[in-house]
Amino acid sequence: MLRGLRLDGVDYSRYRMAEPWALSFPQQQAARLHFVSNMGCWLRCDRADWTELKAGDAVLLPRGTAHLLASAPGVSPVQAGTCRRSPICENVFAVDGGGAGEVCLLFCGSLHFNIDAMHPLAQLMPEVMRACDLEQHEPALPHLMQAMARETELDRVGAAGILARLADVLAASLIRTWVEHGCGDATGWLAAVREPDVGRVLAAIHLNPEHDWTVAALARIMGASRSGFAKRFADIVGETPARYILRVRMHQARLWLQRDRMRVSLAAERLGYESEAAFSRAFKRVFGAPPSSYRG
Repeated sequence: MLRGLRLDGVDYSRYRMAEPWALSFPQQQAARLHFVSNMGCWLRCDRADWTELKAGDAVLLPRGTAHLLASAPGVSPVQAGTCRRSPICENVFAVDGGGAGEVCLLFCGSLHFNIDAMHPLAQLMPEVMRACDLEQHEPALPHLMQAMARETELDRVGAAGILARLADVLAASLIRTWVEHGCGDATGWLAAVREPDVGRVLAAIHLNPEHDWTVAALARIMGASRSGFAKRFADIVGETPARYILRVRMHQARLWLQRDRMRVSLAAERLGYESEAAFSRAFKRVFGAPPSSYRG
């Protein structure tokens, strides 16, 4: 399932912010990644408490939650989108701002998932994933962040492009580590992902949602009888295999309609529906609206 998860970088900015400074980042569909380089700063999401970020730390906001970054709590923020950006290369920009004090170096990126916000994985993700909370489970995370710190501070030729690629790898590594070792009790879908037998079944469904999956075929993947598979799946995932497959297929259809502007009739055909009307009824059961409303 993680092999099917992809992050595509939209744009990146290298900030040089002199104290005192504060940046306001509005809610957006794309995920946001912030890497704090040479000195710490503070993070606040909505009305939550301020969180101190240390030098060399990184945070991923997978749902693009509105938030503030600041040199200290209480500094009046400016909208990050209003800062003057100078192009460095491709989709990487330089931003200078703040006051006249010590300079904090930040590298920030916006990244799109190839899953939408209603995918089970996206819904279960916390608002903020912090690298320092996960690095004990993933030895590569500190090395990635050390490499990013060097590229951010040395400002060598090609550093911006290298930073963008490192940011993509860091974001994907944070998500993988959270799925495998996320904090707190794993229940529902996340428990199923971490359970080897059911996890293989979920992976098969997500990697090929167009397939006409049957209980018998999925039971063979698990290596269990049909009745044993159905009970175990429902006990761990919290819904029947048929209901889960329907949701996954309709999420795939919605991506086709929104992202690829696919015709409703073609989406119905690709998912094996005998008629567009039958597909539309199934789609509406999941999303509460007809497929045509998502195509625009």
